Amino acid sequence: MIRIIVFFAFIGLATGVWSAPIKIITNNWSSQIVLSHVIGELFKKQGYEVAYLESSIVEQWGALSHGVAHVQVEVWEGTMATEFDRLVAAGRVVDMGLHDAKTREDWWYPDYVEAACPGLPDWKALKKCSSYFSQGDSKKGVYLSGPWEKPDEARIRALQIDFEVKMLESGDQLNKALKAAVKTKQPILLFNWTPNWVDSRIKGKFIEFPSYKPECETNPNWGINKKFLYDCGNPKGGWLKKATWSGFAKNWSCADTLLRAFSLNNQQIASAAAFVDVDGLSYKAAANKWLTQYKKVWQGWVDESCNR
Repeated sequence: MIRIIVFFAFIGLATGVWSAPIKIITNNWSSQIVLSHVIGELFKKQGYEVAYLESSIVEQWGALSHGVAHVQVEVWEGTMATEFDRLVAAGRVVDMGLHDAKTREDWWYPDYVEAACPGLPDWKALKKCSSYFSQGDSKKGVYLSGPWEKPDEARIRALQIDFEVKMLESGDQLNKALKAAVKTKQPILLFNWTPNWVDSRIKGKFIEFPSYKPECETNPNWGINKKFLYDCGNPKGGWLKKATWSGFAKNWSCADTLLRAFSLNNQQIASAAAFVDVDGLSYKAAANKWLTQYKKVWQGWVDESCNR
């Protein structure tokens, strides 16, 4: 199916006819989907047609590279930097600038588990209390991860902690597991990120692994384990960007101007997620609530002279 769409995209470029709507990528976590609908509504205010294309993190790059999709509003350094930087350097994807928000993606726990695992958030505490996070008959601790590319198993091996990774299919499943654990004060250690709805609703901390350096991923002699890579945590204070297909500005110049101005802080992004993951709104309803709450913010981005 993707190949067929790509074929027709090339036909449109070759003939100079480009009547398709702006196609905005939606991934599988709430803030990204809500903010995709937010930017879509703002594009509509400029007179453009909009459509949404659901895509995984891996598949989205092919779609953006070939003009099958046109906009991605949340490019996270921790999970997307390598492919994003490669395609930007190749001229196939455009870096549309930074959000104000600073990101972090790593192992996370609610504060109440510290009573049973003294020494947290220092990662070395996990060596002594791994069984506290176990499930079933196994004594290994369980770390809940999502469907994103992270070197968790390599980190477990390099740091020699007695844990195994349990992969969940979506951010929604992670949210459900966290809410269920918090409700009954059960032990849980899971992948979390900021900005996210958890920031303002549940008290907790990231595990403090050895500080990240690029050499951690490339040089086994770096760090505390001289045999294996990934004996460190993920980057802290990472960037969050926007991206477009390389032909976006040529075809939708006013939308291009708006998207470059579209820059959000941690709280504005966390609110988008909380409207869905805590308040139970649909993605579209959450986007409308966000637009109402932050009207003074986005009005400054919509250039009236660009209305079609």
